[in-house]
Amino acid sequence: MSANTANARMPVELGKPAISSVHEMRERARHHIESGAVTEEYAANRSQVVAILNEVLATELICGLRYQSHYYRSKGINSEAVKPEFRQHAQEAQQHAAIVATRIVQLNGAPDFNPEGLASRSRTEFKKPETLEEMIKEDLIAERIAVEFYSEIIHWLGDSDLTTRKIMQDILAVEAQHAEDMKSLLDRLIQCRCTAQ
Repeated sequence: MSANTANARMPVELGKPAISSVHEMRERARHHIESGAVTEEYAANRSQVVAILNEVLATELICGLRYQSHYYRSKGINSEAVKPEFRQHAQEAQQHAAIVATRIVQLNGAPDFNPEGLASRSRTEFKKPETLEEMIKEDLIAERIAVEFYSEIIHWLGDSDLTTRKIMQDILAVEAQHAEDMKSLLDRLIQCRCTAQ
């Protein structure tokens, strides 16, 4: 293949954009180098994406705190079976928060870890249920909110930010599993209570 062939744009198929030449791509990479990972091909409204990701960050931080609180506050005969789930979910929420904060930085934004207003930026709530059943219900409600919120983000992003969409799809899969975990725990707890009566 000659140098001219390598530098020419790939032919356009019906409905598909052309692949840039080597020269064009290298020139674009050198242009606005201070933008880091945000290239001219980035099609989303970056400030809106960063704002939404800061809501996701707050949601994951609140979820992590809620699960930790439930881990330490749960008591009773059934709590030992539930506590490992609370701990695992708290750790995974922290991992999600770190991934989201990293993406915000890649988009030249600032992750908002300020505890002031954290609860108001979160889509989920931090309540103080007293019983194990109430704790599990609160966590299930929160997971359902996260599943709906993250699904909406994925649809909203479409093809405008493929990296953020992939991150949200990966987190969504875990949140769906968390919801299923909480539903299973709630079902087992109710079944135990009925059997004991």
